[in-house]
Amino acid sequence: MSWLDIFAWIVLIILLVSTVAVVVFLAMLPGMIAKKRNHPWAQAVTVAGWVTLFLGFALWPVALIWAYVDIPRVQRAGEAMS
Repeated sequence: MSWLDIFAWIVLIILLVSTVAVVVFLAMLPGMIAKKRNHPWAQAVTVAGWVTLFLGFALWPVALIWAYVDIPRVQRAGEAMS
């Protein structure tokens, strides 16, 4: 085996490892954002981010938007708005 073949295998392995790392990071991103923003359903957003990993990231933008959406607090009668 020549040095060029060895170099090609090293490049291929580095590309595969970096691709897996990027995919895992993208799956974790909505959950990390939701936890940082103290989202009331942060755990559900985290699960949604990981589920999209198995669905080919088809619904990943929905999970990302959900991580940023704040649920408005329900106002009870008699509570002052702040």
